[in-house]
Amino acid sequence: MQSVGINQIGTYNTVPTVTKPVGHSVIPPMPPRDKSEITFGNEQLQQPPVPALNLRTQLTTQEEQTMYMQLASALDRETAKNLEILLKSGILLNANSNDGSSTLINLYKMAATPRAKGLDPRVVLTETINTLANPFVITQRFGNIPKAYEAAILQNAKPNPKAPKDVISPETINVERSGACVSASIEFNLAKQMPAEFARFAQELTSPKLAVDKVIHLPKLADKTLDAVWLLNAFEVPYKMGDFNTAILRLAPDANAFVRAQIQTVNKDRGEHSVIDVLMQSTFMNVGSQQTYDSLTDNREGKFNENPKGLIEFEKTFTESVVQDKNKISVTYQTVDENGKLVGYEADAETVKRHLMDSLVRGENVIIGYTQTDDKGIIINGHEITIIGAREDKKGKLIFICNDTDDEKSAPVEYSADELIPMIHHAGLPQEVAEKDMKFVDSWIEGMNAYKAAKNQPQQQTPQPLTLPQPQAKAA
Repeated sequence: MQSVGINQIGTYNTVPTVTKPVGHSVIPPMPPRDKSEITFGNEQLQQPPVPALNLRTQLTTQEEQTMYMQLASALDRETAKNLEILLKSGILLNANSNDGSSTLINLYKMAATPRAKGLDPRVVLTETINTLANPFVITQRFGNIPKAYEAAILQNAKPNPKAPKDVISPETINVERSGACVSASIEFNLAKQMPAEFARFAQELTSPKLAVDKVIHLPKLADKTLDAVWLLNAFEVPYKMGDFNTAILRLAPDANAFVRAQIQTVNKDRGEHSVIDVLMQSTFMNVGSQQTYDSLTDNREGKFNENPKGLIEFEKTFTESVVQDKNKISVTYQTVDENGKLVGYEADAETVKRHLMDSLVRGENVIIGYTQTDDKGIIINGHEITIIGAREDKKGKLIFICNDTDDEKSAPVEYSADELIPMIHHAGLPQEVAEKDMKFVDSWIEGMNAYKAAKNQPQQQTPQPLTLPQPQAKAA
C-alpha cells in the first residue's frame, strides 16, 4: 500500500456525486442468450469475470451435487436461474478465497447454519446469489428509516465511543445521499474479481460472529514488516500476528449496521442498499475510518480526516489493500493547492491512459477518484468509480467501461477517455504498473506526518511499534 505524488493529505475526500462527467452513458442490457454462453457486463470488457485458472463448471462430487440441489430447491425461480448461471460461468465453484472455500460452500453455509439475530437466511442467500450474478446491482444508496421504527432506533442505538461528536437524531439517521462510494466500489470489485471471497465475507458477516477473519500478507501493506504493523495499529484494526509476514485481521461492521440490515431485511425498496451492501460497506468504512464509522448517520471521525463523510485517498488505499490482500499503489494525478484548487497535473494524459490500460490487460479493475470543479478551478465534488474495461468507438476514440455505485443503474456505464482522464485525481494501481513511471513513497509516512502536524507534534520518518491488540469475538 503506497502512494504517489501526494501533495497534501486530506485535500481530497470522497463524497456523493452531484452531477456526472460529460459523456456518461448507460450500456443497454445484453439480449438473452444460451446460458452456457452468458458472460457478465459488456462483451468488450478486457477481462473474464473469473480467472481461467479457477474455471470449473460441473459438479463433480456427491457433496457438491447435494449442496447445489438443496440450494436450488430453496430459491425462487429467478434466483435459481442465477444460481445456474453462477455454475455455468465458473463462479459457483471458484475457490479463490482467503481460506480456500468455494462460492458454493459459503452459499450453502448461509442456508444451513444460523444467521445473526434479525437476519433472514433466505434474504441473505438470495441477495448474495443475485449480486454475484450481476455485481452492478451494488449500490451505496441508503434506505429510508420508517417512522414506525424511529423511536425504537433512537432508544436502542449504540453511539460509537470512538466518535463522540456523532449525533444520532431523527434528522441524522435519514441519510439521503451517502459518502460510501469508496466502500461500495471495493464491494463491487470483490464481487466481480473474487466471487468466492465475496461469498465468504457475506456468509461470515451475517453469521452470529458478525465479523470476518482474514489473513493478510504484511509485505503487501508496506515494504517493511514494522511499517505494516504501524499501519494496522494506526487504523486500529483488531489483529493478531501469524508468522513474521502475516497477520490475522478481524473485520467487522459498526454496531449500528445491524440496525440498518434488519430494516433492509423487511423494508427494502427498489434501488436501496441490500442487507449485504449494508454490512460490507459498513465493514470497509470501519476499516478506513479507524473504527469510527456509524451506519445510522453515515458519519465517521478518525485521526486522518476531519471531514465526517467518506474516506480520503490514504484511507481508501489501505482498505483496498487489506480487502484484496494486494499491494495497491495509489497514484495521484492532479495537483491541488492548500485552498482545494486544481492547479495542475502530476502526469500527462498519455501516462494516465497507459497506467489504466496496463492494469486492465493484467486483469485488474481500477478504482479511481475523480473531481469536479467550479469555474475558478475549486474542487466542489469528488466521487469513486471502477474502470472494468475499455473499447474504441467508431471514430477510434478510447472509451472506458465503468461501474458507478451511485447512478441508480444496474449496468456498466461508459466514459470518454478524453473527458474522464483530466478529472482523475487518483487511481489504485498494481505496484508493477505504477512504479514504471512514478517515483513513489510510502503513504503511511505521508499519513503519519499529516497526523503529527495536525497535532502540532514533531514529524518522524520511523514508525514506532505499538502493543499488538487481540481480536475480540462479538456476542451473537
